[in-house]
Amino acid sequence: MYRLKTAAYFDSAHFLYGYEGKCRNIHGHRWKTEAVFEGKELQKDGVQREMLMDFGDLKRELKALADSYDHSLIYEKGSLKVKTLEALTEENFRLIEISCRPTAENLARIFFEALKEKGLPVRKVTIYETPENCAEYEEA
Repeated sequence: MYRLKTAAYFDSAHFLYGYEGKCRNIHGHRWKTEAVFEGKELQKDGVQREMLMDFGDLKRELKALADSYDHSLIYEKGSLKVKTLEALTEENFRLIEISCRPTAENLARIFFEALKEKGLPVRKVTIYETPENCAEYEEA
């Protein structure tokens, strides 16, 4: 089995609605996302001969995904009052609503699913919330 790994970074804020602790408040992270791609066979011909895939293509896809979350507030649907959302929108803040808590675990799954939807042979996605703490997602 061949495996390739690449990484990308993004800066964003989040909070954990209904959580009892510091993370219930809006705070930011320098998120690092790593994606592992795998396959059994290398390409047989063409410019990518004897490669699983081109690192440039993988990095471009992961970076585009990370960039789509960069400098935003990621929040769980239903966790902000309508008036709050209206005020933030009026101020032109970049908001990303997701259907689950914006934890590292859920972001790893969301990134995995987005890469898989693009037809990439993704095996695992790791999201680092801090340099020491990360969550991984891979299908069983």
